[in-house]
Amino acid sequence: MSYAALIRPVIDRIHVSLRHAARAEVRDWYGPRGLVPGVEIDAFYALLDHPVPEAALAARMVYSGFDPDAEEARGLVERAGGAWRLTGPGRETVLEVDRILGRTAERLWSYRPSPALPGLAAVEAALPLVGRLLEAGQASGGPVFRALTPVWEPEGASAAGRLAARLEALRHHRADAHRAAWGAAGLTVEQIQALDAGPVREAIEAETNRLDEPVYEALDADERLVLLASLGALGDGLRA
Repeated sequence: MSYAALIRPVIDRIHVSLRHAARAEVRDWYGPRGLVPGVEIDAFYALLDHPVPEAALAARMVYSGFDPDAEEARGLVERAGGAWRLTGPGRETVLEVDRILGRTAERLWSYRPSPALPGLAAVEAALPLVGRLLEAGQASGGPVFRALTPVWEPEGASAAGRLAARLEALRHHRADAHRAAWGAAGLTVEQIQALDAGPVREAIEAETNRLDEPVYEALDADERLVLLASLGALGDGLRA
């Protein structure tokens, strides 16, 4: 099994669990303002740092039925010069989302029901390694990865908040690889979403792993092990 295939579910678990744990607080922020989360929350780490090209954001949202006009009408993002950017209210909104996710990450990842668990020491170990992967991805990543990096890391941000931002950006490297894999296989987005397990799915996943693997060559064997162990040790708060 490739390293890209091995670490993928670890990174996805962290992403899903963090968003799940923060969901109620995020909705409590949006609700009183008559809003529901939209595209701004799917790309805010990048949008806080720089405008995002329209084509890249459309590719990022290809699985969700993205409606640019409807998104712009909500008043949180706008198009200008071929790119998306945050409006004033949009920036205020996602700055609070960033704070919520940072607090949630620190709470989840600092939990140590056993002294054998590393807690935030695992965050400190993983943070610089993921930073190096984001740098390496500028050469190996696809258009969405390059458009959604670098990510916004404000001065004074916690290590947990910075790791959350970097891991979300790293997921775009694999997402680009996956879109390239099913596109090369001649499938549409509707077809890949409906595709069941079997030889075609397996071939697409294998090609995705092949295209995703080069980014991890920035780390040596020991560093890969440290990254996998550190991320695997982070608490997720998930339960049946």
